[in-house]
Amino acid sequence: MAEIILNVEVRERTGTGGAREARRSGMVPGVLYGGDKDPVAIAVKSNEFRKALYTGKLLGHLVTLKYGKETQPVIAKAVDMHPVTDEPVHFDLYRVDEHQQIKIEVPVHFTNQDEAPGLKRGGTLNIALHTLTVSCAADEIPEEIVFDLTGLDIGATIRVSDLTIPGKAEAAVDGDTVVATVAGAMAEVTEEAAEGGEEAAAPEASEGGEE
Repeated sequence: MAEIILNVEVRERTGTGGAREARRSGMVPGVLYGGDKDPVAIAVKSNEFRKALYTGKLLGHLVTLKYGKETQPVIAKAVDMHPVTDEPVHFDLYRVDEHQQIKIEVPVHFTNQDEAPGLKRGGTLNIALHTLTVSCAADEIPEEIVFDLTGLDIGATIRVSDLTIPGKAEAAVDGDTVVATVAGAMAEVTEEAAEGGEEAAAPEASEGGEE
């Protein structure tokens, strides 16, 4: 089962007023969705929720929701943060079966930048996808997808089909989708443009002498 357990309380009041009331009482309000049941307004103690959130294993992972003696595997899909204090102010959980096939976004990370000739020569790694949507069982969600940049030169294109996805997870998007590219350095582009401009602007030699 999941490593994180969220002890929740059911909120009697819903809507904006109910959410504010929960926050005033030291709780983070949320909603439980999914399955064949109606949405339920819930809340978790602020300190417990922050602790779970800052482990980095709350969002996009299988979590155990606990209410009294009842437990339910859930996926935390959204957490809203306060724009000023950066404190969690609301969250959404979705009911799942532990072995249910789901689609979820997994972060994509890149390693060995120093071993990529294109980057060493001043090129830039342009990332098109920071996360990849994968299909997998709820209890087999990959922590991350890592791509090794070793040997890549300027002009290289990394596509979804080039990624190695851990476990039994599979990409849920087309394999030709571009994940990242290694582009040439702006300095090189500017220099080439400047040289081209100088050639175009060079005056033709006059056939006649000065009058």
